[in-house]
Amino acid sequence: MAQCRKQPIKKMTLVYLSILLKNRVNLNVLRILMVPLSTKIYIAGHRGMLGSSLWRTLKAAGFENLIGKSSKELDLRDQHAVSGFFKTEKPTVVINAAAKVGGIFANQTQPFAFLMDNLQIQNNLIEAAHNNNVEKFIFIGSSCIYPKFAPQPLKESYLLTGSLEPTNEAYAIAKIAGIKACQAIRQQFAKDFVTLMPSNLYGPNDHFNFQTAHVLPALIQKTLGHTGEITWDHS
Repeated sequence: MAQCRKQPIKKMTLVYLSILLKNRVNLNVLRILMVPLSTKIYIAGHRGMLGSSLWRTLKAAGFENLIGKSSKELDLRDQHAVSGFFKTEKPTVVINAAAKVGGIFANQTQPFAFLMDNLQIQNNLIEAAHNNNVEKFIFIGSSCIYPKFAPQPLKESYLLTGSLEPTNEAYAIAKIAGIKACQAIRQQFAKDFVTLMPSNLYGPNDHFNFQTAHVLPALIQKTLGHTGEITWDHS
């Protein structure tokens, strides 16, 4: 924050991320950044649905120094490659929007991949950020980390108080590990490692394949060219 106060006011901006909730458009505004526009920001997963949205938002806000690498350019599961990238690029802020994601079918049929890929991606990013003195690390969580039968509305205190939804348990466990890693670094080293917890998202660059999609994009895909009535079973 001391660095920010030295900047002229015109060089400061608050950037907001509008989250589209699964049942209605509810613009919940989350303050995610308060840094100079010249700050070097690495967005992991910048080609995905959330990452690309963040990229467009930050660009539109005037941020001049964004970094993004495709999975072909940088395999985030490769610890050595990730470490080398951080040593070379030296980002000031990291936003981890990278993850292996999918709907119920994908989670049920690939639990090992959803667990291991996400653990490797986030562990490599968090450790590299810690080792290379990244000033701010933003980890993107998921609402599926909360118990299946947690009271509504959800509260942070409900975490780890009950069993998870079995269909995406592997993904949820990986996300919980990432959240706890950020908490541990914050507690032990007093670093600005935080977690944002959006609800279910949808929008441009989402997965629209029936085998991997979440509910909303799958429903949108199903309705394309459909002139009849669709019955929604929410039991």
